[in-house]
Amino acid sequence: MSKFFTSSIGQKFFMSITGLFLMVFLKVHLILNSLLLFGDGELFNQAANFMSSNPIMKVVEPILALGFIVHIFYASFITLKNQMARPQKYKVANKTKASWASKNMYILGGLILIFLVIHLANFFWKVKFGTVAAISYDGGQTELHDVYGLVAGLFKGWWWYDALYIAGAIFLFLHLTHGFWSAFQTIGWDNDKWIGRLKVIAYIYAVIIAGGFAFIPLFFLIKYVV
Repeated sequence: MSKFFTSSIGQKFFMSITGLFLMVFLKVHLILNSLLLFGDGELFNQAANFMSSNPIMKVVEPILALGFIVHIFYASFITLKNQMARPQKYKVANKTKASWASKNMYILGGLILIFLVIHLANFFWKVKFGTVAAISYDGGQTELHDVYGLVAGLFKGWWWYDALYIAGAIFLFLHLTHGFWSAFQTIGWDNDKWIGRLKVIAYIYAVIIAGGFAFIPLFFLIKYVV
């Protein structure tokens, strides 16, 4: 079993499995964030506070963090190993049919990681360890963290963060268009019939996820800034 962890197949397998896990998380995260678009923030605050206080999420959070770490580790290790195996780029590399995204997955991943760190510092860290204003919807009987005020305030007050968020969504779109079908290919769905279908599904999924995340700052930018 230990040889599987260190083999090329094992490394790609774990990178694919963690990638699929993170793609499920993106779907759930987008559904939650979409509540920002409805009402005055009560629905989003109720959902955000439920997620942060839910015992299940206290278990999921470290698993999610581990998934990111494992995915980044294997991506870095595989990329470095491939570069060491061929220190000089092939002269005909620009003639291959591989997409730009597939050739630059590590760069895209790095850009997404930078955006993720900024995102966590502005939202997750402040909610978990900062002082987020309290708000009540039942006459003061129950107080909730006003996560909506934190998120919406940043989108309303800083147009450059809207632009940064949209750029992050574009990087995510490019990363997903290749990563989605590649992950399934690695775990065995690699016949000609399924690869064609998965590539189509990958683009649809990438458009929905990245488009959804990009629409949220655009909504606040157009409604409150422009």
